[in-house]
Amino acid sequence: MRKAGILNRHLAGALAELGHGHGVLVCDAGMPIPDGPRVVDLAFRAGVPSFAEVLEGLLDELVVEGATAASEVRRANPAASALLDGHFPGLALVPHEKLKELSARARLVVRTGEARPYANVLLRCGVFF
Repeated sequence: MRKAGILNRHLAGALAELGHGHGVLVCDAGMPIPDGPRVVDLAFRAGVPSFAEVLEGLLDELVVEGATAASEVRRANPAASALLDGHFPGLALVPHEKLKELSARARLVVRTGEARPYANVLLRCGVFF
């Protein structure tokens, strides 16, 4: 048994299978999840776990070379917008409908219990060397 890091066996296993260029969508409880990507659903109750908690945990484990979010996050969810800007200075913004299209190509979807709008980000995995 692991004593640190991500303890959820389904999520830890899915992360271990990722490679350079793979997409990981971290999403709120309301984001429609397309058929295709592997899904690890962490949602327990509205707001639990939060988008911020899950994103922070994933960033401790992953090398990320880029990120894309919905432009609507700027006005509708200032807290999520600030969190994303703090982690991703080069954050790409697209309309929410485009983010939903892009998410169909993700390798992994991690659903949180977040109940605030537009708390979604598509991460692009990098390499550590």
